[in-house]
Amino acid sequence: MIDRLFLATLTFCLLIAGSLAMGSAMLGIDTTQAKPVRVVQLEPVVITAKRLPAASAVAVTERVEPATQRAQ
Repeated sequence: MIDRLFLATLTFCLLIAGSLAMGSAMLGIDTTQAKPVRVVQLEPVVITAKRLPAASAVAVTERVEPATQRAQ
């Protein structure tokens, strides 16, 4: 019984908190101080790598290992 009351109270509190958060966002109420943001721009990176050979098996098909053999 207490868990039903607790979950109902928790849900109601989350509903109120969400409504207050959305209302303050829509009204433009900002509680934090706006600080200038430092932007750092990095140089572009070029990645070179070798591809896997086309003959290498990535996944095992059911022809090699049927699913019925694993069932118990």
